[in-house]
Amino acid sequence: MSNLSSGEFFLEKHTYFFSDKKVVFFIATLCCLLWGSAYPAIKNGYELFHIADNDIPGKLVFAGYRFAFAGLLLLALAALSGRSIGRFQRGQLVQLSILGIFQTSLQYVFFYIGLAYTTGVKGSIMNATSTFFSVLLAHYLYQNDKLNINKLTGCILGFVGVMVVNINSNEMSIGFTLLGDGFVVIAAFILSASTIYGKRISQTMDPTVMTGYQLAIGGSILTISGYCTGGTLIIPDLKAVLMLGYLILLSSVAFSLWSQLLKYNRVGMVAPFNFLIPVSGTLLSALFLNESILEWKYFFALVLVCSGIWLVNRVVKSDR
Repeated sequence: MSNLSSGEFFLEKHTYFFSDKKVVFFIATLCCLLWGSAYPAIKNGYELFHIADNDIPGKLVFAGYRFAFAGLLLLALAALSGRSIGRFQRGQLVQLSILGIFQTSLQYVFFYIGLAYTTGVKGSIMNATSTFFSVLLAHYLYQNDKLNINKLTGCILGFVGVMVVNINSNEMSIGFTLLGDGFVVIAAFILSASTIYGKRISQTMDPTVMTGYQLAIGGSILTISGYCTGGTLIIPDLKAVLMLGYLILLSSVAFSLWSQLLKYNRVGMVAPFNFLIPVSGTLLSALFLNESILEWKYFFALVLVCSGIWLVNRVVKSDR
């Protein structure tokens, strides 16, 4: 260890920390809980900012500010900690722009349009396909992240868990619409592909800086797109500002930590934790909106999702 430079020592220590199984489980769960808490926070945000359910341009402006400021916050923190935020290798600025356009801008445009033409229940289930896409793409792109029976079974268990938590006879319906369900699935695929693309970029760039730029670029495009299509955002009071501030903070923390995990770990190991998002989102929404959480479906869904995550990572443990 004494032969290593201070930079190499820091990198090795950083790599060991973010690839430690206990750390991965804790951080991945924390990220998913933060994203899950965005469900009730966004719903309250729409009410506080008086954004109607069918006001897609207004939602784009709202999301744009959230992500743009989250990105700027990450870049400011990176600069304060001594990391370079203005020096790029050849082609990196183009890569960051592509990542921001796809992972933040296009993904959310498809997602919001899709949700406007399908039910919340079906949208949540369709959006959970992003984990399948991530695992499948990793199978073809990485030699050490191949699909196998345990990994596939784990993903299926997680997906069933998402379906269980969304059981609602009033909103569940048979059928598939391109503009609704199809757009949500397209958004899920874009998210999966861009996440893997981000993993590639993070190998030559600090993940926090990368995340900061992609959020700032993507968020700015969303904001401009929203305004150009007739969206507005009027700040009514301090409560609305605090709600937006919370969403900005959770986005910066969750996306930055998730990028660190993806840099140092296999996609197939980290991606299944995404199944926790809709489950925790439903639970937290019920909790904060004063709804009952003492229902068998919540417990059963958590058991299925956690079992799926355990199965997937049991494979990783045996392979290492």
